[in-house]
Amino acid sequence: MTQRRQQTTRKPQNNRPGGFVRIISGQWRGRKLPVHDVEGLRPTTDRVKETLFNWLAQDIYQSKCLDLFAGSGGLSFEALSRGAESVTMLELDKKAANQLEQNLKTVGATNATVVNGDSLAFLSQPGSAHDLIFIDPPFRKDLIQDVITALENNGWLAPHAMIYIEAEKELGNLTTPSHWHLHREKTAGQVCYRLFAREEP
Repeated sequence: MTQRRQQTTRKPQNNRPGGFVRIISGQWRGRKLPVHDVEGLRPTTDRVKETLFNWLAQDIYQSKCLDLFAGSGGLSFEALSRGAESVTMLELDKKAANQLEQNLKTVGATNATVVNGDSLAFLSQPGSAHDLIFIDPPFRKDLIQDVITALENNGWLAPHAMIYIEAEKELGNLTTPSHWHLHREKTAGQVCYRLFAREEP
């Protein structure tokens, strides 16, 4: 599949410790993992991450997770630390993907996979059902709607999957399938983040 839009990784925010992502809770609570200095890298802030994982408190353990724009790996490592069964991380930038691999070795995680490649190309393949999806793409790249369509059409979602979407506030409402129900929604600064609960159609 030809990549139709250039993905970039996430941009640093000033309220984050430079060069590290911190695991908030679970078996690796308090650990700081290095983040490769990639242009455009934008890790989810600790404030947003803590809120999200409070929302997901009953859904993380033994879940099968898919992190489509992994970047720093903050969401993936938080899920692993809290008992996710497995995590697949998609990251387009080679250096960032290599750092994710190194960080997995550092914490000794054997139940996670890093895929260095384009998320839409990956999702165009027939998929396996995942319980939890993280969608936190580069801002203003018009990727989210295509990701939603591919997830539904190609079998990537478990019947009662939870789908997290983090996007720029000005994006406004998203067009989601009728069997996706908005479970939680908040805004922090310029970021709007939403958690959807899927019911099998």
